[in-house]
Amino acid sequence: MGSLSWTADQIPALTGRTAVVTGANAGLGYHVALELARYGACVVLACRDPRRGEAALARIRRELARPCVELRPLDLGDLNSVRGFAARVTSEHPVLDLLVNNAGIMAIPRALTADGFERQFGVNHLGHFALTGLLLPALRSAPDPRVVTVSSQAHVMGTIDFDDLMAERRYGPWRAYGQSKLANLLFTFELQRRADRAGMPLTSVATHPGYAATNLQNTAARTRRRAWVRHASAAVTRLVAQPAAQGALTTLYAATMPDVRGGEFFGPDSFGGSRGHPTRVKAAAKAHDPETAARLWDRSEELTAVAFRELDSSP
Repeated sequence: MGSLSWTADQIPALTGRTAVVTGANAGLGYHVALELARYGACVVLACRDPRRGEAALARIRRELARPCVELRPLDLGDLNSVRGFAARVTSEHPVLDLLVNNAGIMAIPRALTADGFERQFGVNHLGHFALTGLLLPALRSAPDPRVVTVSSQAHVMGTIDFDDLMAERRYGPWRAYGQSKLANLLFTFELQRRADRAGMPLTSVATHPGYAATNLQNTAARTRRRAWVRHASAAVTRLVAQPAAQGALTTLYAATMPDVRGGEFFGPDSFGGSRGHPTRVKAAAKAHDPETAARLWDRSEELTAVAFRELDSSP
């Protein structure tokens, strides 16, 4: 796939396609949305903060000549917001070609979503799980729909603790983050298995950006109590992290290139996967466990009250 040289200028024409990108106001999401629009897609910027969303929209409009972009509010930490967003998007765009589940939070102190879920698990996994299910009718209407979910190398330290999913008994910021990122991969691969069984031509793939300089890193650093830890983390980010535009390439490849196959995982090709150009990478074996994935899927449906009915039967 030319992993040592692929860049955004190799994205194929996307005219006539519609995409939703979560967390599109900054970092990886902004660059994904910008490049999708640059190559002709109509892009819905799904953003929690209206002010920052408007700023991102204005930046894209300054950068591109007459882009097809629009801003819609979405708070993945509130299922009412997820439902409202999905209802509006499916009404305005009954055919959806691409969903990029990009938004996320990382290593924050324990907090709860509007629905009482541990916030990292609730936003990173459950919010995107519900969004995908609610947008599935529009995705099914597209000839070649694709769902790209952004995970992390941190999935390797994750464990799905079904006895304490919300970390009520024991919470660690990185432990919770690892669980949420492992959940992203389990969801990605299980979505592909279920789409295949239902005969739906859906491509479900995962990516990770390596070590990218984004608001995710900055927010995680700010939550650390000791000043020297914050400063050290910021220094490492400045020295090691690749720019957000480079980190977005793995997601852009997975979202646009014709050789992508369902169930694949993409990450950077250099420095132990921390930076570089897109290549196919391997997820930890536990991310491919179908029993854990099916159990997590059932629990996620119960918690969100979102059922993927389009995958229940053959077309």
